[in-house]
Amino acid sequence: MQATDTPAEMTRPALAGWLRLQQTERVGLLTAHRLLERFVTPQAIFEAGREQLLAVVKPHQADALLAAPSARLETDLDALQAWQLQPGNSLLAWGDAGYPDYLSNINAAPLLLYLKGRPALLSGRAVAVVGARNASRQGVLNAEQLAQALSEAGLTIVSGLALGVDAAAHAGGLNGPGGTIAVLGTGIDRIYPARNSALARRIAEEGCIVSEYALGTPPTRDNFPRRNRIISGLALGVLVVEAAARSGSLITAELALAQGRDVYAVPGSIHATLSKGCNQLIRDGARLVESAADVLQALQMAVDGKAGARAGLDDSFVDRVLAAIGADPVQAEVLALHLGQAPGELQGQLLALELAGLLERLPGGMFQRLCV
Repeated sequence: MQATDTPAEMTRPALAGWLRLQQTERVGLLTAHRLLERFVTPQAIFEAGREQLLAVVKPHQADALLAAPSARLETDLDALQAWQLQPGNSLLAWGDAGYPDYLSNINAAPLLLYLKGRPALLSGRAVAVVGARNASRQGVLNAEQLAQALSEAGLTIVSGLALGVDAAAHAGGLNGPGGTIAVLGTGIDRIYPARNSALARRIAEEGCIVSEYALGTPPTRDNFPRRNRIISGLALGVLVVEAAARSGSLITAELALAQGRDVYAVPGSIHATLSKGCNQLIRDGARLVESAADVLQALQMAVDGKAGARAGLDDSFVDRVLAAIGADPVQAEVLALHLGQAPGELQGQLLALELAGLLERLPGGMFQRLCV
């Protein structure tokens, strides 16, 4: 399926069928998909007779499908059609030409996707970057630098708009041409947490915001683990930057494995609480990631020293740093002296090169050049 820049607006009868199917009590996503496999469209489901329905569902589910639509259906339809008319807003139904292939094949794929921004991003090559909400300063920096390098290499960054790693990953994705997709655990007209409202506005303008939840849906505890299957479902793989031993990010990693996606993790200290989840993933088979190059190699994508490695840095400065390091390992303090920079200022730039796969950090504060 190929995504278009602007999905065609759904007719009112077609939209009514999808909303009614979503609102039918006792009919969950798995049952809805079984019905769609048999009847193709929601309208055909509701036009079917009882005996036809009983070939697919249980009697109580058939009764629910044969019952009159809910009283709120027309009101919801009016609100949704008004929402569709606003600039940048669009809808995709499962089976539409623009519905992303990766997502359409997962278990319990969303029936409707509410979109704000650039729908075409949903069908591009993407990597999910997730992690702790209460991330460390280093974790936030790692997430942004990794996401930016991956975006510079052409990958779209998918995350969940949470505080910490998610927000940093979105920021990094926006800094490169790959862009970013934010998957919400609320209705698309409700941004949570409110602290990320400015970031959400930027994503709506430059990237894409996605939700499967009806307009007005508030944040609830169950919504966020459920939306994680969409985060992993849109991506080729999931990169966990920081995570405690019991973390929502590990749920996303488990879902990714169940969907046949790759899982990557950034290692950390055995003494750091926020590294235990990542270290556990690596122990259980996740690919250890020290730079964006590790992810690109796993995806069999070329590592472009200009597009990916030098993300956010001035090319002439990068050339000077690499030339100063030469062929042998060098102390960061010696390098700072050679370049005429304060050691603290240089550390951040060395980290960017390290995350991009151009440098390797050795014991004793030494750095070694990895590129030609």
